[in-house]
Amino acid sequence: MNKIIIAPNKYVQGKKALENLENYTKGLGDNVCVIADEFVLNLVKDKIASTFKGQISFEKFNGECSKVEIKRLEEIFKEKKINVVVGVGGGKTLDTAKATAYYLNIPVVIAPTIASTDAPCSALSVIYKEDGVFDEYLVLPKNPDLVIVDTEVVASSPVRLTVSGMGDALSTYFEARATFKSGKPVMAGGLTTNAAMMLAKGCFDILLRDGLKAKEDLEKGIETKEVDNIIEANTLLSGLGFESGGLAAAHAIHNGLTALKECHHLYHGEKVAFGTIVQLVLEDAPKEELEQVRTFCKKAGLPTNLYEMGVTEIVEEDIMKVAQLSTVETETIHNLPFEVNAKMVYDAILKANSL
Repeated sequence: MNKIIIAPNKYVQGKKALENLENYTKGLGDNVCVIADEFVLNLVKDKIASTFKGQISFEKFNGECSKVEIKRLEEIFKEKKINVVVGVGGGKTLDTAKATAYYLNIPVVIAPTIASTDAPCSALSVIYKEDGVFDEYLVLPKNPDLVIVDTEVVASSPVRLTVSGMGDALSTYFEARATFKSGKPVMAGGLTTNAAMMLAKGCFDILLRDGLKAKEDLEKGIETKEVDNIIEANTLLSGLGFESGGLAAAHAIHNGLTALKECHHLYHGEKVAFGTIVQLVLEDAPKEELEQVRTFCKKAGLPTNLYEMGVTEIVEEDIMKVAQLSTVETETIHNLPFEVNAKMVYDAILKANSL
């Protein structure tokens, strides 16, 4: 099997980057439509419109990345002869923009307003039903044509969201390392490249170096080079690292944890952070490495045990359900370089919790 690495065609990050949107979309098309939810439109519409001299329109996203919403936008874009879609906002808005552009076969620009996950750079949309229940994954033939990150906008979002992004990014190196060792294929469709491994390791190194300082700066309301570095690590390095480096146990355990109602209030990256600790326990990682990760999580405010995630009482059947969901045949936990079963994950969860 061949090695493969995939990435957006262009990535732009900086203060007031959205005010330069027209400069970056010139080569993509001349009739642009921005989709965003009501809150985000109020936040960025004037900023974009005041500097965009060409043809641009705005469409409110209705809140769910569903086939119904995608079809509604398709019809509007056909009628307006839109030839560039710009998604601005959180994950569901961005996934809707990617999917709509794919069905219309036109370029898509992704502009995240938070740094809570590594999804903006990916060639994937998660589709839900109208009631918010998961429907399907839409695997796209290419990554976004442009990802543009306005650090001023991202830095103004709740600090917890960026910290959650650090939790998601924290898993990138360890999951890529496991997939690289096992020689299993990645989401990009081939084997892990050395380049993807270097990106994943760089992501981890930046988190350790700048993560805690960035959190402090965000809490003070100031944008610094450490904040800028963490936004890049959460969005670009983690995005390229997971898609071309591979996923393993941390994200599978996250998926299992969604079965616990006590964890429903947690963000994606908060559950992934604990999943990373569980993966390291499963791998029997060196004590120093495990402590390094646990210490980072504690200082950043990411959960390191079940109690911190809201599970105040350990119920054996519930933990086994998490373990069973984490190890279904299609889960990424099987990218680990050894055989894994539900009992092993059950034991690792309890051991990680007891640490």
